[in-house]
Amino acid sequence: MAVWDDLVGQERLAEQLAAAARDADALVTAQAAGEPGPEASKMTHAWLFTGPPGSGRATAARAFAAALQCVSPDRALGGAPGCGFCDGCHTALVGTHADVEVVRTDLLSIGVKETRDLVRRAQLSPAVGRWQVIVLEDADRLTEGAGNVLLKAVEEPAPRTVWLLCAPSLEDVLPTIRSRCRHVSLRTPPVAAVADVLVRRDGIEPQAAQDAARATQGHIDRARRLATDERARARRATVLKLPQRVEDVGGGLRAAQELIDAAAEDAQQVAEEVDAKETEELKAALGAAQGGRMPRGTAGVMKELEERQKRRRTRTQRDSLDLALTDLTGFYRDVLAIQLGARTPLANEDVRDALERIARGTTPERTLRRIEAVLACREALDRNVAPLLAVEAMTMELRG
Repeated sequence: MAVWDDLVGQERLAEQLAAAARDADALVTAQAAGEPGPEASKMTHAWLFTGPPGSGRATAARAFAAALQCVSPDRALGGAPGCGFCDGCHTALVGTHADVEVVRTDLLSIGVKETRDLVRRAQLSPAVGRWQVIVLEDADRLTEGAGNVLLKAVEEPAPRTVWLLCAPSLEDVLPTIRSRCRHVSLRTPPVAAVADVLVRRDGIEPQAAQDAARATQGHIDRARRLATDERARARRATVLKLPQRVEDVGGGLRAAQELIDAAAEDAQQVAEEVDAKETEELKAALGAAQGGRMPRGTAGVMKELEERQKRRRTRTQRDSLDLALTDLTGFYRDVLAIQLGARTPLANEDVRDALERIARGTTPERTLRRIEAVLACREALDRNVAPLLAVEAMTMELRG
């Protein structure tokens, strides 16, 4: 299985990256032989992958990184890099390759310190592979200072270092950085392609896979979770009942509080699964006795861990809320499609009765204002408005 097989519904992008990987392979081979590389190479030192959530930006970047490290003997016989089976491809895909650094964050932002560490790593020559590859999955979360630190490294890269940056859109990256990157754009995968992947790779029943892919509108990870996690299905069902519960002020405020509580519960669950293990591992690394006191001079390290865990809980809560708001936007989008008589397939076919009831009781103009209210809530959360305040304001706008 070639590394490109994981790019669901991105055939043109796979062809573009495969061509660049071939040129990169030819360049390294020529340099090793002391010869000039290809004159018109499709390879460059910095790439920017953009696309909507669920399109597979990080998957595309990791696949490209694997193709750059491919050591398949078939290449000498004309085979394309990215076989998916050799040691270079396999270790790059699973995250154990010595020359592929994959950076993702579970916090709200990536700071200057972490970025400087990356820049220092990028100056090293490849240890065992053909390229030194840095995959930054959350380039949109770089702070302004961190972006300025990264800019210098992208402007003057080491000879065999490649930066692969991922972000939802061009506007999420500093103009000075994106102007120095080759831009590749991913599309939302077709529902049928996502359903096919769920059936083939996850063994999900075809109808369940189709329903999950349609409900998430092509978001691969969300579709997989919806098809396999009963709790995720129950959470979505609760969100889709919200439009019918905001007919009065009291109902709207209660619905807002329930959304916040559900997001807090998700954050707490992640904390219970991860925080305790992290804390115990750090204590053991610092030399704390079992059940005993911490050694002197370790209080600062423990406090730094606690702050990190707190920031992670905040992001988990925001992400959970954003997921609920995305489902809510999809609900009103279906209402609008019914009101306008559009033949677009409904994402929430399983609640068609509720969609038609709301569609009959309001106008397309009012539905558009409700969609705008949900989008305004998402923007408020991005600006760090108190979550409960932002969601309460939204539910008041959603009232009939």
